[in-house]
Amino acid sequence: MPDPAARRRTAVLISGRGSNLRALIEHCARPGASAEIALVVADQPGAPGLEHARAANIRSEIIDQKTRIELERKLNRLLQSFDVEIICLAGFMRVLSPELVAAWRDRLLNIHPSLLPAFRGLETHRRALEAGVRFHGCTVHFVRAEVDAGPIIVQGVLAVSPDDTPESLAARVLTLEHRCYPAALELVASGRAQVVNERVPIDGASAPETLLLNPVA
Repeated sequence: MPDPAARRRTAVLISGRGSNLRALIEHCARPGASAEIALVVADQPGAPGLEHARAANIRSEIIDQKTRIELERKLNRLLQSFDVEIICLAGFMRVLSPELVAAWRDRLLNIHPSLLPAFRGLETHRRALEAGVRFHGCTVHFVRAEVDAGPIIVQGVLAVSPDDTPESLAARVLTLEHRCYPAALELVASGRAQVVNERVPIDGASAPETLLLNPVA
């Protein structure tokens, strides 16, 4: 388990507006947080989320290399130079290579707007409504080579309303994401959530595998 007095150095990778980045920054600014955001990396020079890093005086870098090999080489150099221990993918719209995922195994987190393993991929809210599910939400998980797969750390759940649209459902799930991602990072950075046989017991217990957050409707 990590030293409780040491804050785990974390990098957040973004491509767009960075609303989850902002939630992570706010959490890590609190006294007693187990992680600190040491670096923000964007693959788009105009990513609006970079403003959150600048406002918080966090170092930000842009990696916009055309090939995945070039991009991942620069990314690895950056992560190593900043002594990064944990990576959070927060709307980073690049599929990472199996080699990079393996190098950061159990230290690389992602958030996905569905209750995995349901609705992997894109347009999750539209697909959830078309399927007629009663509950929807988001998942924070450790990354594996397969897209939108890996041991689940935290899930947030909400009831689907009869009058939900993909847009309204997306907005409500995004609010959940802003609670779930900081909770997951805290669990991992504090050592309370670790992978055991491709599952994530909390505090070493065999259950629950996930922390369930239920917002007030």
